[in-house]
Amino acid sequence: MARPRLEVSRRLPRLRHRRDWQSLAYLVALPALAAWQWFHGFNVVLYGLMLFLTLGVGVIHHNHVHLRMWRSRRMNRITDFWITLLQGHPTFVFWPAHVANHHRHRHGPKDVARTYRFGGDTNHLWGYLLHPFQAVWVLMPLFFAWLGRLRRHRRGAWRYCMAQYALWLASWAVLLAIDWRKALLFVIVPQLHGLHWLLATNYLQHAHADGRKPARKEAPRDTAGSRLNYARNFEGLVNPLLFNIGLHTAHHENPHAHWSELTRLHRAHYRARVDPVLNEGGLVPYMVRVFVLGAVWPRFRSRPLMPRDPSTH
Repeated sequence: MARPRLEVSRRLPRLRHRRDWQSLAYLVALPALAAWQWFHGFNVVLYGLMLFLTLGVGVIHHNHVHLRMWRSRRMNRITDFWITLLQGHPTFVFWPAHVANHHRHRHGPKDVARTYRFGGDTNHLWGYLLHPFQAVWVLMPLFFAWLGRLRRHRRGAWRYCMAQYALWLASWAVLLAIDWRKALLFVIVPQLHGLHWLLATNYLQHAHADGRKPARKEAPRDTAGSRLNYARNFEGLVNPLLFNIGLHTAHHENPHAHWSELTRLHRAHYRARVDPVLNEGGLVPYMVRVFVLGAVWPRFRSRPLMPRDPSTH
């Protein structure tokens, strides 16, 4: 009798990693909180939790692109569409903007959304708030070029991307038609909040880091000249709740590693090899110190690791 049960279990969709149950919990909790408030009214605690979950969904989107969540192709595609609905934007955009651009050029001179491209090498609150709008402006041509190549050479993949656009726009149209006020409050504004965070994390992780290509091979103990100084890392309590997105050097160096492995990789291989100023504790204390206190007292500001050289911009 055990054999039939085994055969049935093999047909069930399987996650690649058991820690992705946390991802699934976020993907279910976010629409559940939105639906509850839609029918029962605004709740400040639930709304705050929902805004936090939009940050998590953005990271889940990021992780799902680097390492597909399921062993089943069908389940991965369903997850693509589900994330598209929750995030208010097609999931395919991570390929041209993030994988083919950011991971390839690592905040270097060819990274079209490098933070020092916009107004110089800065790290302050205004730059953080404005960066998503600046980044979208330069990333849109990558999206259109990517879609153009898909349409010419891979029509099936192009149709898949267009289906994501259609689902997203249809969801907005239906919800706005039902009740535009509730749609804005419980769906669209949280989605825009999550998308702003998704793009703004690039500023948190790379502003005042060194985007130059190293002129020489890295010396084993020379953290000041390390080729790894292109990213900042956060090790605080919020990090596990956001799928270790703060351990950015380990992620860049191991883009296909599961997010749960990044803590070990960071501690074992990268923490001691980057400039100490790029290893931060908590994300929130960092933002308070640099963006709030640093606006008044210069001693709280971060220092740039990249010299002012126009050729690097």
